[in-house]
Amino acid sequence: MALVSDNLVDWMYLDQVDYSECLSLQRELQERVSLNNQSKGFLLLVQHNPVITIGRFGKANNILIPEDEMRRRGIETWKIERGGDVTYHGPGQLVGYPIINLKHFMLGVKSYVQLLEEALINVLNKFGIEVGRIKEHPGVWVGKEKVAAIGVYVKDSTTMHGFALNVNTDLDYFSLIVPCGISNMGVTSMKQILGEDIPLRQVAAIFAREFGAVFGTNMRRHKFLE
Repeated sequence: MALVSDNLVDWMYLDQVDYSECLSLQRELQERVSLNNQSKGFLLLVQHNPVITIGRFGKANNILIPEDEMRRRGIETWKIERGGDVTYHGPGQLVGYPIINLKHFMLGVKSYVQLLEEALINVLNKFGIEVGRIKEHPGVWVGKEKVAAIGVYVKDSTTMHGFALNVNTDLDYFSLIVPCGISNMGVTSMKQILGEDIPLRQVAAIFAREFGAVFGTNMRRHKFLE
């Protein structure tokens, strides 16, 4: 557990947010946190409109349909600075963007990613879903199927981007890409495992609580954007 005294992280849930809007907000908050001497940060939890993002190690040929077909289907494409390859975000998926200063949490990038995985594992365990890690592939797995992807970016010790947890996600979208550039493994969702829809707001609230527990920080619900 990361130990931070007198720390407070504001969290918020935003529904059906365009990727460009959320990316601008992340960058604004990252600058605010990196310039702030106090141990304070933000956790954005969102549900995006359909978008495919390509990380800085991503390969364009891991998108399996032409760009004009993507536009016809209403799917945006963004090349971004996070680690990792190609992934999909869309309705029914909980996407999380922690924006914290790692120095205040006495963390390196590797330990930060491990704590993100731990928080996600705790959330899934609360729903009775047994999950684990695969050493060479960051994220959370059910056997050889990924249920949560992780891709982060750190600038001036302050984090951006984060994770995507498939809650009620339409998994057919993943057939349009090679998810995370891994061709010999699959993807799954909480809905597929449990056989029923799970309210995203409920999952968001549970994740915020688990994030606070794992990172050793107090969490405060912030509504100024809702």
